[in-house]
This record gives sequence, C-alpha cells and structure tokens, in this order.
Amino acid sequence: MDLLQVAVTAVGAFAALFLLSKLMGHRQISELSVFDYVNGITIGSIAAEMATELEKPLRPLAAMVVWALLVWLLEALTSKCPRLRKYISGSPSIVFDNGKLYRRNMKKARLDLSEFLIQCRQQGFFDLGAIQTAVYEPDGRLTILPVAARRPATPEDMGIAPEKEQIFTELVMDGRVLGENLHRMGVDETWLLRQLRQQGYHSAREVFLAVADANKQV
Repeated sequence: MDLLQVAVTAVGAFAALFLLSKLMGHRQISELSVFDYVNGITIGSIAAEMATELEKPLRPLAAMVVWALLVWLLEALTSKCPRLRKYISGSPSIVFDNGKLYRRNMKKARLDLSEFLIQCRQQGFFDLGAIQTAVYEPDGRLTILPVAARRPATPEDMGIAPEKEQIFTELVMDGRVLGENLHRMGVDETWLLRQLRQQGYHSAREVFLAVADANKQV
C-alpha cells in the first residue's frame, strides 16, 4: 500500500512540477540568472518532498504553487518595470573596454581577474589586444566584442548580396509523414512519395528525416 501511495504522490509531484514550469516560462530551462537558478532548485526540492510525503502531500503541493505564483508575479512585474528588473536579475557591466580594465565593475560583479581571463580564453581570445569591449552578463557569461580588425568578414563587407534564407520544413521524421507540414507547403503525400522515389526510397518508412526548403527541394 505504501508503494502505491509513493507512486501516486510521485506522479502528482511530476505533474505539478511540469505544469508549474510551463507557467513560469522557458527561462527556467534556458540561460538562467542566479535568481532563476535558485528558484528552480527550490521548487525541485519541494517536488521531491511531495513525491515521498504520504501523510499530507497537499502541503508541499501548496508550497510549490505559492512559490511558482510568486516567481510568475515577480516576472510579470519586472517585464513592466525595467528598473525593478535591474535589482532582481542584475544588469550587464562593462569590465573591459578599449584596453582598459574596469576594476570597480569587476568587483561589483564579483568577477576576479583569473575568471575573466579564463572566460576570454574559452572564447578564443588569448590576447586582450584583440578585444574591444567585454561585458559581464547577469547570467555569469562574458560577452566579447572583438576589435574591428579581428571581426569575421560579412557579405556586406565583401559587397555581396546573398539570397534570403528561410527555415526548412520537416516532412518526415522517424518514418512518420507530417501531414500538417505538407498541407502548409501546399503539397500532399503523393508529391512527397514522388520526391522520395527520385532519391531511391520506396516509402516514407525508410526515411529517418526529410526536410524541404522554400523552393520545395527535398
């Protein structure tokens, strides 16, 4: 009986954690600020407690809901008040610019010189002379703008006007035809089968992945 109760509360904790994560948004699984990281750990800890709480599982569930609602409310406030966002999520700081290190900004961001040099090397900058500006982001990463002479050449620099690129559309995934995507492109399965046969396939089941560009090239 206890095992059944554990299974039920574990499923409930899983469902609650999934729904609350969706409510709080994708920031919980993307580039996290320190605040987001702590919130994720806290809600996960409460969910783990709920999964094994047999007597009163509603208590940790209520705590999860309240915590998630507070996070969501704070996110809504910071989106409408940029000044508040600065104090909650932090703000970027220029720590290096035009050959000068800003020690005060590094100290404020709690970034020591060794960590700064490590992050520079991780991005391929072993020579500080190749860096025009370095910005320390709220999520702990270093964003680097190279000096003009070290920046990659662009088509605009070379006087080239490339054609506009568009995303590919998935038509077959793991042997399964995606009918909705076919309809969006204005084609049908007969057209798709004809395209696949031209490449030596007799059925979509033989194809792991098939995509098409805007010109319907498969």
